[in-house]
Amino acid sequence: MYAIVEIQGQQFKAEAGKKLYVHRLEGKEGDAVSFDRVLLTDNSGTISVGNPTVAGVKVNAKIVEHLKDDKVIIYKKKRRKTYEKTQGHRQSLTQISIESIG
Repeated sequence: MYAIVEIQGQQFKAEAGKKLYVHRLEGKEGDAVSFDRVLLTDNSGTISVGNPTVAGVKVNAKIVEHLKDDKVIIYKKKRRKTYEKTQGHRQSLTQISIESIG
């Protein structure tokens, strides 16, 4: 069984036992979180599509750790104008483990 769930504006495919990296969530490591914005479920061939969400279905997960993603370098340059700019960014992420769907 799997579900398509919306977590902080992004859609993820959630399966029991799977680990996901999502944008930073509130809570400490080891805390339980649940997501009720389930857009689609598939239970061994039986597909339920929500309008906009599937009623009565939640995805339960546990926060594994908080971490930062790899650094992304942004470099801008305009030739012959003596304009150069370098900027970096590291996204804050949370790794969650899907406990159950239902």
